[in-house]
Amino acid sequence: QVQLMESGGGSVQPGGSMRLSCTAAGIIFSVSSMSWYRKAPGKERELVATISRDRTTTYADSVKGRFTISRDNAESTLYLQMENLKPEDTAVYYCKSGLGGFWGQGTQVIVSS
Repeated sequence: QVQLMESGGGSVQPGGSMRLSCTAAGIIFSVSSMSWYRKAPGKERELVATISRDRTTTYADSVKGRFTISRDNAESTLYLQMENLKPEDTAVYYCKSGLGGFWGQGTQVIVSS
């Protein structure tokens, strides 16, 4: 049974930082590309960042230079380090595996003063 479990969400003031984690079970994590998506109220789901099996990374223009995606294959864990957070980053953040297309349950991020 495949499970992706996000953690690390919460509330932060504008300009603050936060790190999200996504722990995978039931998939061969090291051979799968992994992505972070987000869904804000009233908006379409947005691809935030992707990291390939060889650690090549891509980012949405809206987060480029502020967010960093990384992975720890030994721990089967995906990370999203978010810096200089803005109110428009408020959303539910999801991780998704490229292999099999599995989704986590999401973690809420709120950026507000």
